[in-house]
Amino acid sequence: MRYLLFVPLLAALPDAAWAGPLTFEAALRQAQSAAPSLKAKALGVDAARSARDAAGTLPDPTLALGIESFPVSGPLAFEPNRDDFTMARVGVSQDFPNLAKRHAQQARAATNIWAAEAGEAVEARNVEVATALAWINLAYSERRLAALDRLLAGLDGVIRTTRVAVASGNARPAQTLEGQQAIAALQDRRAELVSQVARAKAMLTRWTGEPDPEISGPVPDFIVDGAVLRAGIEGNPSLRLADAQRVQADADVRVAEASRRPDFGVNLAYQRRDPRFGDYVSAGLTISLPTFTRKRQSADISAARSQAGRAAADRETILRSLTADLEADLADHLMHHEQWVRARDTLQPLAEQRVKLEIASYGAGRATLVDVASAYAALVDATLNTLDREATVAADGARLTLTYRSTEQ
Repeated sequence: MRYLLFVPLLAALPDAAWAGPLTFEAALRQAQSAAPSLKAKALGVDAARSARDAAGTLPDPTLALGIESFPVSGPLAFEPNRDDFTMARVGVSQDFPNLAKRHAQQARAATNIWAAEAGEAVEARNVEVATALAWINLAYSERRLAALDRLLAGLDGVIRTTRVAVASGNARPAQTLEGQQAIAALQDRRAELVSQVARAKAMLTRWTGEPDPEISGPVPDFIVDGAVLRAGIEGNPSLRLADAQRVQADADVRVAEASRRPDFGVNLAYQRRDPRFGDYVSAGLTISLPTFTRKRQSADISAARSQAGRAAADRETILRSLTADLEADLADHLMHHEQWVRARDTLQPLAEQRVKLEIASYGAGRATLVDVASAYAALVDATLNTLDREATVAADGARLTLTYRSTEQ
């Protein structure tokens, strides 16, 4: 079965409770809807969008209440009604950050949304890859256990014939002990495989939320096309996040540069005096004076520019790392595929042929039960080795296809 995965399609599917065994596709959808880390990233995007609405807005006005020229000494001390200058004052003031700063803050808030969305895409990709590997690991863990059970049943059949031979006097009683020892050794292997199945289920539960996941369906046959993966690496979510962080740093530079411009403020106050005298109204304008630009604004601008340069360098580092990892993973995948084919087409068939020959020799009296048990043990090793290599090839395909493809694919 050929399988091509499209993340946008999976992400668009609604949340659902998946009853029954999970197919590979269903496990990915379940993880997309159930992973707490993705929910946290989605809330981060919502927070960034809400913060954008507040960015660049005017600060709240300030209300001031007070008494001016209240006498505290002299003949009119603490008698404001007799003093000509005592006034009750109420005023409001409003600060106006310069327009360039407000626009820069709005632009910076918009980049936060882009970065949050890019971070969400990175996490979605990580969850997808981890879920795919967990599902594949469980599938092959169950296959290994089923294969060992089949071989155990075959060896047990040979041992039963030995018991019949002992009962009829055609075999030594000690031969049944040799068979029991062989069965016990394979039972130890089986216990290990049962533990592997349990651990694989636990890992799949981590991503899907299913308490005791059961799986069904074939393991996808991923089409690994190195040329396609190389061409799409620029669209990798990690690079998209690096691009967003670089734009954030550039926006910080513009915010710092805007701080060189003065900010403004206005204030208005009403001053009430004794009814015998007139009231006053005061109005004023304030202007900030960026005087120490060398130690403050210029330093902030220099720091912001350095951070922008760092973001660009980090982006190049991520690109080189992705490119190198892709080439290494492609080389490993080719090696693993060759090893799997060799085990499937050569090593396992030879082990199966050996079992058949030893059973035939045992039936003819030219081999002992120990020889048969040894052949079965070798077949167990060859069969499990073939499944191990096949699992590695499948995991390689999932990791390569899902990790390195572009978000546009």
